[in-house]
Amino acid sequence: MRIDTFSGPTHLPGDPGYDGGRWTWNQAVDQRPAVVAEALGAEDVRAALLAARERGLPLTVQATGHGTLAPADGGLLLKTTRMAGVEVDPVRRVAVVEPGAVWEDVLSAAAAHGLAPLAGVPSVGVTGYTLGGGAGWLSRLYGLAADNVVGAEVVTADGRILEAGEEHHPDLFWALRGGSGNFGVVTRLEFRLFPVARMVAGMTMHAFERAGETLAAFRDWEQPDTVNAAVFVIRMPDGTRMLGVRVVAVGEPESVLAPLLSAAGEPLSGEYAELPYERAVGVLAPAHGPMPLGNGFEYVRDLPDDLIAALLESPVGGIEIRRWGGAMAAPGGPAGHRDVPFSVMAGEPIEVPHATGGAFLNFLTDTSRTADAFTPAAYARLRELKKAWDPEGVLRPSHLIETE
Repeated sequence: MRIDTFSGPTHLPGDPGYDGGRWTWNQAVDQRPAVVAEALGAEDVRAALLAARERGLPLTVQATGHGTLAPADGGLLLKTTRMAGVEVDPVRRVAVVEPGAVWEDVLSAAAAHGLAPLAGVPSVGVTGYTLGGGAGWLSRLYGLAADNVVGAEVVTADGRILEAGEEHHPDLFWALRGGSGNFGVVTRLEFRLFPVARMVAGMTMHAFERAGETLAAFRDWEQPDTVNAAVFVIRMPDGTRMLGVRVVAVGEPESVLAPLLSAAGEPLSGEYAELPYERAVGVLAPAHGPMPLGNGFEYVRDLPDDLIAALLESPVGGIEIRRWGGAMAAPGGPAGHRDVPFSVMAGEPIEVPHATGGAFLNFLTDTSRTADAFTPAAYARLRELKKAWDPEGVLRPSHLIETE
């Protein structure tokens, strides 16, 4: 199919660039779109949206493909990978980012000015991560990435190019900050950066026998908002299990970690050290422990002894327990369940006693649970806004806000 006024390359099935264009980071998704269109700017995005509407095709937007969970079969796959500009305004302490940029680009650009974004894994796309909520290693101190967005350029389902912010289309702006790509295609995102003068970060591995004591200490620890920590257990290739601890402490001495690390005992490997933020994000990436993705995400309000025992007896290969709260508990966009302090994450389904039933969109691969990522009131509002901004259902992200 031909897309009028589209300046970027397009690929039909059988074309040399088709297989490369339909590729996604999630290799479990073998998608077969009717056409792959690689946008070079907002006008290309607009042209693709209008073409999808005219032809009755669902439209899926993809940059890196980390968040791709449902195949774009038979639809228009709009790639924004080539739109990867990053600008940093050190005076205002904001970054202005195009949708194809990955966190590695923003980390290096911000570090040149002594600033840090609320980043995810360096290879992950900035916009998809942020629109899904964005819970990172600085979030207990500064909040979710979505809540620190100050403006966005959006191409709406009817082909308008709008500026969304607190003063312009505030309902759309609210929905974007956690509602994923249901309401428009973001072609420019502007968000706050933060000074991070001193950071102690790292990961240590410990004997599994200390896991119960460590999780109890983690539960009872009066953790400062300047500290973001996770405790995990992982099954090694030889079948043995190990305990792991990941920590980022901003502006704190290493001694602040003592209540947790003393319970974990002498580390078998790893260390904590003062690191530049951009390096710490890579060191603490999920590849160094159980992937905190999958159908095994649950919020819990506490870590009672029976829950700890159940997790440690679970046959699941990798389980991570994370503390939320801090600045993430403050009101903001629709993302998450702000009043719940702990989560349990695993790369596969897991039975979690005392689970609330809630979830967080970035960490959810079960698309049937999309509504669980929001409070009932937030999801009801998102459904109404989906009807208002995309009444024909042109935009079809993996985590689709259902209107019927």
